[in-house]
Amino acid sequence: MKRDMELIRKMLITIEDYPEGYAPDPLKVEGYPDKVIGYHAYLLIDAGLARGNEATEVGDTSPKSRIFMLTWAGHEFCQAAREDMRWKTAMGFVAEKAGSVTFEILKELLASLMRKAVGL
Repeated sequence: MKRDMELIRKMLITIEDYPEGYAPDPLKVEGYPDKVIGYHAYLLIDAGLARGNEATEVGDTSPKSRIFMLTWAGHEFCQAAREDMRWKTAMGFVAEKAGSVTFEILKELLASLMRKAVGL
């Protein structure tokens, strides 16, 4: 299964917007099956953007995790990626110049667009 950065963004925003401080349980994102969300939850935890636990069960065909909350890094990425125009600009730039980039480069690109927006 490929990593879907659009889903990662939507998951982070959904969690951050949830009023309790914890992630909604179950975490749902419209248009995405539970299996895909579970795998991306696993990736978010592995990347240090969220805290949670392994939830893979016997018979599952891919790893999955349950997210409890965002980390500081998760909130930081969410803030950088939240604004639609900045996100679309970054993803358009990636598609035009490189096709795809690593997560670290995407974070740097979003941060650069934020700095530009505030005049830095």
